[in-house]
Amino acid sequence: MKALQFDRFGSPDVIVLRDVPKPEPGPGQIRIAVRACGLTPSDWAVIDGLLADRLPPLPRGIGFEIAGTVDALGEGTTGVEIGDRVFGPAAFDGPTAGAAEYALMAAWARIPEGVTAEQAAALPMAAETAWHALDDLGVQPGELLLVHGAGSTVGEAAVRLALHRGVRVIATAGPARAAALEEIGARVTGYGDGMADRVAALAGGRLDRALDTAPTGGRIDRADQAAPAGGSLPTLIGLTGDSDRVLTVSDFAAAAELGARITQIDLRYDRMDEFARLAGEGVLVVSVTRAYALDQIQEAAELSRSRRPGGKLILVP
Repeated sequence: MKALQFDRFGSPDVIVLRDVPKPEPGPGQIRIAVRACGLTPSDWAVIDGLLADRLPPLPRGIGFEIAGTVDALGEGTTGVEIGDRVFGPAAFDGPTAGAAEYALMAAWARIPEGVTAEQAAALPMAAETAWHALDDLGVQPGELLLVHGAGSTVGEAAVRLALHRGVRVIATAGPARAAALEEIGARVTGYGDGMADRVAALAGGRLDRALDTAPTGGRIDRADQAAPAGGSLPTLIGLTGDSDRVLTVSDFAAAAELGARITQIDLRYDRMDEFARLAGEGVLVVSVTRAYALDQIQEAAELSRSRRPGGKLILVP
């Protein structure tokens, strides 16, 4: 089968497309024919050496989240049949992962009717991160929440889940995502000079809580630049009046300095069936910007690492 691998740490330039043996499912695992694999910032972090001492020896694969059709069952695996359409996290403890023609899974859920493989592969990490963030921030029904960076995959998932929970939402996003976020019920303002004043005017007073889902260090006043330490968090703290009412999913160094909350996700994936249900009902959607073939990985990596992908990027074997 074809699979993406890397044999040394560094930039995405180290990724190569190879012919390798199909992985065999172990007890409790399934193997799927991969129809779509989502790219995440975690892919580039692992290639850069993150968790190098906790993962198996090189070579390794990339691709943490996948969707496809069940192809083989490991010993003792129940509740799923060959031919079922499923999505979830790819097993990451072997020489290949999700960016391959076949991949292993130890946790999964069925893809609902009306949801494509590409849409399903976009969900797991964004939904899991957004769900944890809302819980950790303590957002309650009826409260007014600002989601900063709502055009990101985690940001869009957070807006949708918050609205579903009965939370009122103000979102900051670029023009490419503003209309879609307004359509689902958020009040939206763009980035740029005066953004904090516009948010305050939309709030009609003080915000109850703020969730920062922008890429690390993303500026609150310029959508096309990175910022020094602190990024948007000082402004979000000013809008809520309390650092304990602000949480970031990415800017951990600034949060520690300023007293804001953080979410460090323990990706258990025990809510996969709930995410599937919400996706089937149209509540949970992560916008897919573009799909690439496996041999287009360098082009996909360049856009993904630009911090302006405009939505989810998908690899399609």
